[in-house]
This record gives sequence, C-alpha cells and structure tokens, in this order.
Amino acid sequence: MRNSVTFGIVFIPKSSKAKNGKAPLYARITLNGERIELSLQRRITQNLWDEQKSRLRGCSAESIQVNGSLDRIYNKIYESFRQLQNENKLLNVSAIKQRYLGADDSFKKLSELLNYHTENMKSILKYGTMKNYYTTERYLYKFLFKQFKAEDIYLKQINYQFITDFEHFLRTYKPKRVRKAPTNNGVMKHLERLKKLLNLAQKLEWVEKDPFAKFTLKFKTSERAFLNEAELKSIENYHFNKLTHQQTRDVFIFSCYTGLSWIDAKNLKPENIVIGIDGRKWIFTAREKTEKPVKIPILPKAMEIIKKYAVHAECSGCLLPVYSNQKTNEYLKQIAISIKLKKKLTFHVARHTFATTVTLSKGIPIETVSKLLGHSKLSTTQVYARVLESKLSEDMRKLMI
Repeated sequence: MRNSVTFGIVFIPKSSKAKNGKAPLYARITLNGERIELSLQRRITQNLWDEQKSRLRGCSAESIQVNGSLDRIYNKIYESFRQLQNENKLLNVSAIKQRYLGADDSFKKLSELLNYHTENMKSILKYGTMKNYYTTERYLYKFLFKQFKAEDIYLKQINYQFITDFEHFLRTYKPKRVRKAPTNNGVMKHLERLKKLLNLAQKLEWVEKDPFAKFTLKFKTSERAFLNEAELKSIENYHFNKLTHQQTRDVFIFSCYTGLSWIDAKNLKPENIVIGIDGRKWIFTAREKTEKPVKIPILPKAMEIIKKYAVHAECSGCLLPVYSNQKTNEYLKQIAISIKLKKKLTFHVARHTFATTVTLSKGIPIETVSKLLGHSKLSTTQVYARVLESKLSEDMRKLMI
C-alpha cells in the first residue's frame, strides 16, 4: 500500500500586489505540509473573490470565465499529482509544479528532438540531406524567437496552429542578405522535414499526437527545364576559348547522354566502366543520393567524352574533370550567356534532357528510363514523362493521312 499523503490545491489572490482593484491570482499546492505557489498569470477583481469557496462570486462574465478556468487548472494540477504518483517518481510540490508546467523530464523540447536527429542520422543520411535539415532547424529557431520570444519549446506545445504559423513565417520571411525567400515548394520541404522530425518523436514516444494529422502538404508541380535537340546541339558544337568552359560543357553534355547528376559524374572512376551483357561498354555505379545501383549503356556521345579525358592530368584518378558544384554552376551560367541561351543551365537540366530529349522522346519506355535514372519508384520518373512538341506534331500528323 502507498503511504498516506495529504494533498490540496487552493487559489489565492495576492492583495499585496493588487492594482486598481485587480489582484494577481496564484495556485497554492500543498503536499504533506509542504507548499509551493504557482502564478496563474492573470488578475481578478478583488472584491468579487469568495475566500471560502476559492472562486469568484456572482454570474458576471468575468466570474463565469475565471471560475471555469480555475476548474480546469485544478483538474490539471491534480492530474499532474496522480501521474507522478502512478509513475512512482519523486513526489513533492516542486515536482508537481514542474509536471503541470510541462518542465520536467517527462516532456521533451524541440531542441532535444533536433539534437537527437542530428546525432543519430548524420551517419545515415547524406550530407546534402542533413544540410537541408540544418536549414530547416535555423528557420525553426528564428520562428520561435519571433513568434514566442523564446529559444525553445516543448514538443507537446507543437500543434496545428504552430504548423500554420510556421508556414506563414516561411512564406513572409525576408532574408537580410541577398537571397531569395523560400518558394511554395521550398516552404513545403521545410514543413515536410518538420513532419518527419515529429514522426520520429512519436516513434520515440516523446509525443502522443501527430500535429500534422489535419495538415496537407501542397506542392506545386513545376515544369522541369530541359534542352531540345537544337539547344543540345548548339552547346555541343560551340567553340569555347576558355578551358574551364570547355571542360564544364563536356561534363554537362556527358550528363545529358547518361542522366548522371553532378555528384555521380564527379565520383566516376575508370573502374566504373565495364563490359555489359551485350558486349558493349556500360557505366556501373550507384547514386550518391540513394545508394541505388545504376547500370547505363554508354551512348556514342558520352563515349567520345570519356576517351577525350582518358589521359588527363586534372582527372587524377577520376573519369572526368569535374569542378566544384559552385564553380560548375558559375561556368554553366557563363556558357548559357555565350551561346545566348535563355534557359538557366544546371546539372538538373542535363538530367532532365536525358530523360526527355535523349530517351523518352525517342520512344524509350518510361520503365527503362526509370532504371537508367536510378529511381526507386516509377512515379518519380513520370515527372519527366512529357511529350515534346515535335513528337506531338509527328504523332498527330499520322491522323491526318
């Protein structure tokens, strides 16, 4: 049997701190003769207070609202007492107060979740993915400071309103430096990462409810830029005076004919070139992003580039002379200006060009393209499954015969 305990809760106004007839209200928690007071962060009309009933007298709007609130507070403090009792934890008035405030060890903070995720996932997730989580984390802390003037928050305080307020903060955020504010899909990606973090908290039993249960992530489908046949040929045939532009163009074209991303092209080594099932040369590698194996038959244009850099000092053990991501993007921008291309050139454009102009528009089945791109799901590849205007015209011409 449990030892007998005496426990009580009373509400008292502090007359010594009254101003203009309004006194601050406190809850006094007593356990086995020990007591502690808790500010309720509100003031009540002092002459309406009934000391015997520990409530406001009458049926005024203030009395009804305050008394209802005191009933809820009473029940919550009592529930905190019962929880600690049932959990066989240290039972004293300070522990009851801390549990009521959500400040004891039973309630985890957002910072604890973020730290746990970083420590446990940095060896599992790729650097680029973790970098995105760090960005979301910075936005969360900026939001906490602006919205709550706080550096942290308890996980149990994160609800639907928190999510919608965070969404509004992201949409209206104005960077101090010369950077673009998050786009709609950028905002959704931050919320998606927060959702994954809170799913982790649920699995750890740090929270009971899913704040995202009634929230829908709304991504906008955007047109993926790619090069048509004429644009691709213009880059291939253009003579660049600068060596950096020549090499960047070659690696970009290589990606257009293999579908490899910048990092996957950079990681290629001579040993990744093997003889395939058809007796021809293939690229056998794995995507850096997903570690999914990729097997790509080498098309003639890609093979020309491989042979060009077969013996090249700058490659130093790698297959191609790939510059840093920052330098590559800088050179691609300059290349686009040189050939008077209005589209923004990136390695994503090269990958999209492979999916559309080089493969799908030539009648290659989407299932095959999905394998070549290293996608885990066919639905991912369907984003690229556009029909080019020239192909559309060609197909419609058949109906006119």
